[in-house]
Amino acid sequence: MIKVFLNSVLLFVVSFVNAQKIEDYHSLDQNDPIILKGDYIVYQNDTIPLGPKAFFIDGQLTDEQVAPYPYVFNSVNEAAEHLIDGSEESPMVLYLAPYVYWIDDPDDPAIRVPKNDRAPYGLVIECEWLTFYGLSENASNVVLACNRGQTIGSRGNFTLFKFVGEGTSSENITFGNYCNIDLEFPLKPELNREKRASAIVQAQLIHCNGDKIVARNTRFVSRLNLCPFVGGKRVLFDRCHFESTDDALCGTGVYLNSTFDFYSSKPFYWTRGTGSVFLNCDITSYTRGEQYFTKANGQLALLDTRIKSESLTYLGWQSVPPPEMRNYQYNISLNSQPVFIGTNDPDATVTMDEKKLLDAYRFNYQGKVVYNTYNLLQGNDDWDPMGIKPIVLKAEKENGTSYSGIPTQLLIEPSGVTIETGKDQASLTATLNRFGNFPIKKDIINWKVAPEMKGMVELKISDGGYNCTVVPANNTDNPIEVIVVATTTSGLEAASVLTVLPSKLDPPRIVTIPEITTSKNGFLSVDYQLDSKYEDQSLISWYRCTDADGSNPIKVAVSRFNKPLFDYELNAGDIGYFIMASISPKHIRCDAGKPVNVMFKREISKNDVKSDNNRLKTDFRSFPTDDQANVIPGFWTLDSFNPEIIGRIRPADKEKDAWYYGEGRDGAANMQGLLQAQNASLFYTPVNDSNGDICFSMEVSPYKTAGQGFSIAHLYMDVLIQFDAKTLSGYGLRFIRTTKYHNAVDCFFVKYTNGQVEPISDPVSTTCYRTPCHISIEVVGKKLKAQARTDNNDYKFGDPNLVKEVNIETEINPGTFGGIGIRYAGGAPTMINSIKAEWE
Repeated sequence: MIKVFLNSVLLFVVSFVNAQKIEDYHSLDQNDPIILKGDYIVYQNDTIPLGPKAFFIDGQLTDEQVAPYPYVFNSVNEAAEHLIDGSEESPMVLYLAPYVYWIDDPDDPAIRVPKNDRAPYGLVIECEWLTFYGLSENASNVVLACNRGQTIGSRGNFTLFKFVGEGTSSENITFGNYCNIDLEFPLKPELNREKRASAIVQAQLIHCNGDKIVARNTRFVSRLNLCPFVGGKRVLFDRCHFESTDDALCGTGVYLNSTFDFYSSKPFYWTRGTGSVFLNCDITSYTRGEQYFTKANGQLALLDTRIKSESLTYLGWQSVPPPEMRNYQYNISLNSQPVFIGTNDPDATVTMDEKKLLDAYRFNYQGKVVYNTYNLLQGNDDWDPMGIKPIVLKAEKENGTSYSGIPTQLLIEPSGVTIETGKDQASLTATLNRFGNFPIKKDIINWKVAPEMKGMVELKISDGGYNCTVVPANNTDNPIEVIVVATTTSGLEAASVLTVLPSKLDPPRIVTIPEITTSKNGFLSVDYQLDSKYEDQSLISWYRCTDADGSNPIKVAVSRFNKPLFDYELNAGDIGYFIMASISPKHIRCDAGKPVNVMFKREISKNDVKSDNNRLKTDFRSFPTDDQANVIPGFWTLDSFNPEIIGRIRPADKEKDAWYYGEGRDGAANMQGLLQAQNASLFYTPVNDSNGDICFSMEVSPYKTAGQGFSIAHLYMDVLIQFDAKTLSGYGLRFIRTTKYHNAVDCFFVKYTNGQVEPISDPVSTTCYRTPCHISIEVVGKKLKAQARTDNNDYKFGDPNLVKEVNIETEINPGTFGGIGIRYAGGAPTMINSIKAEWE
């Protein structure tokens, strides 16, 4: 009994002492004081009772100090364990004093991995109507932090928070991922922290899945994949600040009176539905050259927005905007001069000057501009987070016009359809949406095509203009692209792209017996005649077969782009095989017909081949890209594989081929070449093993433009030489993205032994992996040598540890294998433009 009594007395004394300590509490910001009384706080003359829905948090407080008070915490993570659902009228509020709150332990060496999610999270919070309220007018004084990113402390795109619930909000807060930027905290410099790494990786902030999301006076800072409240249905950012590179911003947000620092050319990956809106914003672009807004489509509207830059040469919506894209602008300036966004693609831009549509975003009332967030965010539940509904209603009454319920998006579906004259029709449907993806039928819709296209289609309008039937009438011999445009009286636009074919004819007949002949210069040529007045566009493929009956055919060359491949150059790999040509007759007015096969009359002999057996050269224009997994001398081996790499790597998809020939994008735009559909391997096995020197060179065009080459760190391309594709043994030159740089790759030699890879040289960090990149690797005696360089001198890199050109060599024990090849596990594609190999 005495012991129990003494313990009770001791607990009372400790509580009393702690209470005295907490009564002496002082906030870090002496200029913006907080009074803490244990069960309530006083801030800016407001007394705020603490309770089940009102917590106070200050990281300065010790565990002993907060212990007596159920609603006082020194950790956001601890407070999160005691949350209860709020409501729109009575939210759950976390009042945060100035401090740096680490949501994820920055000193924990463990690698974060996803847990049944697409990304690893610092903290997952399930709470309805949760508010983070910083007790400082300077949002930089209240920091919620982490410092991990893809491959840097994390497997996957590390994300600070995931919020599950409606009505999440923040005010006077900084959300920061300090993986790639320094944390500077002037209020208490001891809390400063250097970034984890200079290489910019995917380091994210907030995923959410709710509606009615609001951020006020909030800073969102990171670099790649910023993700400020990404996933919210309706999101308002009021007086916020954003720092980011690519793939960063929330694609459903209304950005009001906010500021942006763009450190790269595509801050949105895409926008969703009705997209995003900038109202009275300031953008500072640190991008060199071209600044775009989206990487992969979506609608944007920019109004009263000022852009500053010392290095921009062009301002556009997207690097290659689709013909359907329609974005909206009003009063935009670049360095204080009016600017039209997207001068290279003017149809993608709708200017709202003097259009009723402008009222959906802003209007003038009593001599002031009113940014119409009520119209944008009201949805079907009359949401008014800026509290301007009374002003809107007064303005409507006094000005005699409507400022609410105004749609901001017009869409036409479908697009990309092909219709044939005399056979098909296209049924197009127009949809009007209010912001937030709320359909409405409120406006008159008009349809049109360009004057020069009027004879190619007939438009039949129904359902008050919301449906349009397109009847093709193409009486030419060529397919015609027709863009059907819909407009509203308010100023909205939409487009649908149709390919209008003339009526198709039956495939032509081959009226002569096809024959393959040989020429003195080492080519085989197939001769035939079509029963057609049109130019021949037949699809011709060439095969090697094991006998004169065409057994075991393997494709070795193909036609592309409606150009028949009449001629096939023989090479050393053809010797001992029978050559077959397969002709699918076609012209411009028909589909390809049933193939007709023809065999060369005899087996190919050494004398038939005039090309140099020790030389190989191709630009892949007639290269077959079907998977061919067999390793056969004289053949290419094409397949997919599963690399063992940290991070999310797509497994091999055996339903589709690993390689394809096609048009490039981004850094490979306006080019054609060989591309990877997934993690892909490409090997060539020469007819004879090589005991001599080998030189293998190639030109490539990476999609990534900054020199980082691949999607994330640890992804790579190996250029292989003296290689055996059966045992996966030989040597290679590896280009790999690392965590050291976001604008460079490392380059070093590797040795393959039965599929196991080990580095055999020190890495060189280089900026040369940019379009066009020239790579060569050779074996000369016992020396393995490599060079890599680029003709691209657009960017200047001042880091002395980065080289512009790679020149390395090392000693090896040469093998007898003569194979060459590529193993590509890079995520983002690299176009292979051409290769050349020489065997001594």
